[in-house]
Amino acid sequence: MHTVFLDQQTFSKSISLAKIQQQVTALICYQTTNPNQVIERCRDAEIIITNKVVLNADTLQQLPKLKLICIAATGINNVDIKAAKQLKIAVTNVSGYAKQSVAQYVFAQMLEYFNQINHHQQNSQNGLWQQSPTFCVHGNGSIELAGKALGIVGYGSLGKAVAHIAKAFEMKVLVAERPNATTTRKGRLAFNDVLKQADVLSLHCPQTAETENLINQERLSVMKDNAMLINTARGALVNNNDLLIALKTGEIAYAVLDVLEEEPPPADHILLNAKYNNLKITAHIAWASAEAQQRLINLLADNIHSFKGAERLNRID
Repeated sequence: MHTVFLDQQTFSKSISLAKIQQQVTALICYQTTNPNQVIERCRDAEIIITNKVVLNADTLQQLPKLKLICIAATGINNVDIKAAKQLKIAVTNVSGYAKQSVAQYVFAQMLEYFNQINHHQQNSQNGLWQQSPTFCVHGNGSIELAGKALGIVGYGSLGKAVAHIAKAFEMKVLVAERPNATTTRKGRLAFNDVLKQADVLSLHCPQTAETENLINQERLSVMKDNAMLINTARGALVNNNDLLIALKTGEIAYAVLDVLEEEPPPADHILLNAKYNNLKITAHIAWASAEAQQRLINLLADNIHSFKGAERLNRID
């Protein structure tokens, strides 16, 4: 089956495509693809692999040979699923591949913040230890994770992986119910109760109409003033302006964002230009350990293999 990978550059160069190549007759890879290049590049494609390249209804209607779209991600909002179904084009996605990678990132950020590793290293590099009258330079000190409350919003494979590690640190895990839920499921707490109690709030839910601006002025105002916010989910979950105000006024203490609402972000993005000491932003890398990337590619190969065998592995439609 003739296969086109539209945005291979979303993966590291070291990641092997061998398992996909074993499932297809021809694989053509493009580092990136602009919207106006999709039809030309995919005219003969039976399978398209896309991570973030948009495939809308108009584009799909001009690709009569297309049989399968493999989304190289969990999120599916870059493909018009309704149009694909009408055109009898199968759509698959992948999930669960990044739970170890994301959980490790979350705790790397927590440990850096609570242990102040960089600060203490700088104290040594700047000679403060060498000049100290005692054996220990306390500086900003450190705080244990044990006993701290970790609020988790979104309790799929990623949220559960974070919770698993939290318990090893003897943290108190608080799983949030949906914000507007009328009942609270067993093992969960009302959304606002989690906001009020959490020392760390970690976001792992998808972006939907209900979750956009989930973390806004109203919700930031009920959080602890020493709370830490971590977002490895989707940028649009957090209201940028409200977050900056909360960080500036001390409504919360610290925020780590691995995602923004527009990626790549513009040079004048409000958060990237804020230069706040209590705001850390990384370039959507929490998911991207070498192992997670390879697992994802291998899952794509599994999806293609199943499709060829008329099975419905990870089918969206």
